[in-house]
Amino acid sequence: MEIRTLTPKELDSRLKGNKDVFVLDVRSEDKFNEYHLKHSMNIPKTTIFEMEDAENVKDITLPKDKEIIIACTTGNSAAKCANILAKKNFNVTVLEGGLTAWKEYSKSK
Repeated sequence: MEIRTLTPKELDSRLKGNKDVFVLDVRSEDKFNEYHLKHSMNIPKTTIFEMEDAENVKDITLPKDKEIIIACTTGNSAAKCANILAKKNFNVTVLEGGLTAWKEYSKSK
């Protein structure tokens, strides 16, 4: 299954143009509290990994009707989480390079 990706620049454009962007940060709570994108939600990747074999995902409050942009530190964990969520019929996209790339992009603006 091919998971869509978007660059930090593309995400920045979406955040400016559309208030209805849902960003899911799958890093640990500590890392999330240290730095995160405004309006993002944190569900640690370990929680998503546990969902892989779960029959239902009713405990997770993610929107089924919106694109979910998944971010982690570098993009690797986000890709694994995206695959799991896509199999559960969520509309997912991965932030290329994760928050490391986002910070670099933000500095260059």
